[in-house]
Amino acid sequence: MKQHIRITKRRAITLTAGGLALASVFCWAQDRTVRFILPNATGSGVDTITRSLQPALAKALNANVVVENQPGAGGVIGLQALTRASSDGNTLSVVSNNVVIFPSVLKSIPFDMPGDFTPIAILGTTPLVLVVNPQKVPATNSREFIAWLQSKPGVFNFASGGNGTILHLAAEMFLDEAKATANHVPYRGVGPMLTDLIGGQVEFATAALTSVQQHLKSGALRAIGMCGTQRSAAAPEIATFLEQGLSGYTVDAWFAVLGPKGMSAANVKRVHEAILVAFNDPGVKEAMVKQGNTINISSPEQAQSVFRSELQKYAVLVKKVGLQPQ
Repeated sequence: MKQHIRITKRRAITLTAGGLALASVFCWAQDRTVRFILPNATGSGVDTITRSLQPALAKALNANVVVENQPGAGGVIGLQALTRASSDGNTLSVVSNNVVIFPSVLKSIPFDMPGDFTPIAILGTTPLVLVVNPQKVPATNSREFIAWLQSKPGVFNFASGGNGTILHLAAEMFLDEAKATANHVPYRGVGPMLTDLIGGQVEFATAALTSVQQHLKSGALRAIGMCGTQRSAAAPEIATFLEQGLSGYTVDAWFAVLGPKGMSAANVKRVHEAILVAFNDPGVKEAMVKQGNTINISSPEQAQSVFRSELQKYAVLVKKVGLQPQ
């Protein structure tokens, strides 16, 4: 026997209203935009990582994801913009360990690190490599490069993406270990730095492997050595400085997701879960391998601890190489 379902006029109105409400919520979710303010220039390691992650993260967050580069002052400008954002989880940032260095190299910054932010996750590490302009530098390995630097103390120039960045500190640490001197030329981001390095205005720099891979392949730049503890699977032909006899020199760049101060536990959890899903995407996994990145996502609690311990670590390193606050 067939069952007939009667829908009264009142019931029909209720169902229709409920359906419209659900549709409205769904459309809101689809139309929502999450901004990632990057305190780094286009072409930097952090920029390359974030843009590789963008489509998968948009899917995981069920939102449009927009990447905005706001470089300058070693990252201070972009981070200051993040401090002004709402704590609703719709404005975030991917940062490098620049953010725990510049409190030790800048006389004043307009915020507290990490107190004025919400660390959400340490994502992993990206390898650094020391590269030279092959038209200006004859050296092909660490021994030759150090001898070349020592032949004319204080004559040659090295570039960085800004004062107090990890790229600046990594080069200063190398010079300290090599007992050599060179002049620092800071740029407003990695893009301009690489343009002048390739153009021959400066002789060498340290950079994230992701930002120089194409230039190494084309021959526009030459790698002298990897700065980390081991070779990168993305460029296994480049020996580490440890292998080349510089036993006291190792440095890596790590990257993390930050939000504004005051994010709720629910919003932190939502973003953290989306990050885990996005990095599990096959396309993202492949991109990270090609870029040489090591992904190891921390909890928000671990991220908070890492930020505080790394602030202390880099304060010691800055003092060791003799960088003066500016």
